[in-house]
Amino acid sequence: MQSTLRSQEAVQQQPPPLHVAIIMDGNGRWAAARRLPREAGHRAGVVALRKVIEAAPELGVTTLSTYAFSQDNWRRPAEEVSALMALLRGYLATEIDRLADAGVRLRVLGRRDRLPDGIADLIGRAETATAGGTRLDLRIAIDYSGRGAILAAVSTVAAGAATCEDVSRQLEQHGGGPGVDLLIRTSGEQRLSDFLLWEAAYAELYFVETFWPDFDGTALARALDAFRTRERRFGGAGRGAKTAEKQPPRSLVRHIRTLLAWSAR
Repeated sequence: MQSTLRSQEAVQQQPPPLHVAIIMDGNGRWAAARRLPREAGHRAGVVALRKVIEAAPELGVTTLSTYAFSQDNWRRPAEEVSALMALLRGYLATEIDRLADAGVRLRVLGRRDRLPDGIADLIGRAETATAGGTRLDLRIAIDYSGRGAILAAVSTVAAGAATCEDVSRQLEQHGGGPGVDLLIRTSGEQRLSDFLLWEAAYAELYFVETFWPDFDGTALARALDAFRTRERRFGGAGRGAKTAEKQPPRSLVRHIRTLLAWSAR
């Protein structure tokens, strides 16, 4: 009996899961300010990512989602895209043992069929090598589109009278993860840029002027301190207010299908 009570108390004392998403922006401007090539900014961004990954579990973060390369980034100059893909290849080759030793599980979001030869295989091997990690769930979005992820999930469940929960489950099965608690964007820009649009529906937003290569564990701690001062109401009336009886969710997918049908006319 006492053992059961101790187990229950231990569970109750565990902090709740915390999902932080980061739009890692400003590598190019960081490099330009130092009269360096853009590739140097991207290399410095990899170092910043390592620092944030190391700090995140100590700060209570259980899931860290990062935006490395969007679907729209293919529009960048071919030379820059090639450099980014070379950095990705190098990261997968050199960082995986470090992640596995630190208890970090890596998952990659986004399409893999358009990546250069060999990178999809490297991703698969990295995900397998780190699958046992329980300290931090790291998700890196590459060739990713939030709208594309939602449409893919909707197309899977659209045959029935699907609910928001159905779409959420489909997104999680494809690596989308739980709802985002805090979404950070560096470099002073204030937009989501098609990143985790569904998962970030109730995320707290935190915009900082710092370019990504200068963002580190201390900067992450400041963002989390600001986050923890906010009251999250999720559409409710706040602390102390009488809550209404929960209503069943409406079929969001049905409305999306209707809108898609109208747009096709």
